[in-house]
Amino acid sequence: MQGNTRRTGIMTDVHRRFLQLLMTHGVLEECDVKRLQKHCYKVHDCNATIEKLEDFINNINSVLESLYIEIKKGVTEDDGRPIYALVNLATTSISKMASDFAENELDLFRKALELIIDSDTGFASSTNILNLVDQLKGKKMRKKEAEHVLQKFVQSKWLIEKEGEFTLHGRAILEMDQYIRETYPDAVKVCNICRSLLIQGQSCETCGIRMHLPCVAKYFQSNSEPHCPHCNDYWPHEVPVFDPEKERETGMSRSNKRSLRSRQH
Repeated sequence: MQGNTRRTGIMTDVHRRFLQLLMTHGVLEECDVKRLQKHCYKVHDCNATIEKLEDFINNINSVLESLYIEIKKGVTEDDGRPIYALVNLATTSISKMASDFAENELDLFRKALELIIDSDTGFASSTNILNLVDQLKGKKMRKKEAEHVLQKFVQSKWLIEKEGEFTLHGRAILEMDQYIRETYPDAVKVCNICRSLLIQGQSCETCGIRMHLPCVAKYFQSNSEPHCPHCNDYWPHEVPVFDPEKERETGMSRSNKRSLRSRQH
């Protein structure tokens, strides 16, 4: 809940270290964010009571507000895991990427983004993306180079690759929401339940509304005969089942754990 009476936060060394490490990672799952928060308290204020995560982040955001930066919470589209990313509200994400990628690499990302947004599935095949390399702005790029650049986008958590196809990472969806809505107003898809940007999900075959998989799972929970929330026709897809608590208990991946350890010092 966002109260108007919330006072302006005060950034302690705990908050500053947390913010610095989150900036380094770009995006983290909630279980990793909680570990990071505990680590920062341990380093700077081990005797203090650990603040509730929501209040801790609200405190940081109240300070960042004047800088047009915000720690935003989202959910992964495929399995509903909560994630957090540091979002620059003042500039589009593609311009934010400019310091890490060359002009022709950024243009490759734009081409991939356009294919992903225009597709019905929320995925673009590597073949279709690579077929556009001759149209890139800036220095010429060979297909082999383009393959390497796509992997750089995956490593930087802007894209996800699944069996030779690419979609947007949760980080990109969080950070580029406004840019995507403004740039592709006719192609953009929105979830009928949460009203957030939708890249991949399920759609009603009768009226065409779309829903994120986690929203489908939640909306049709314990419903043996699911019907479309808009037109009431039978929902033709398999309803996924997610267990967020189990996901949190399972914890982060080994690679994330190694990455966190290496960056927490």
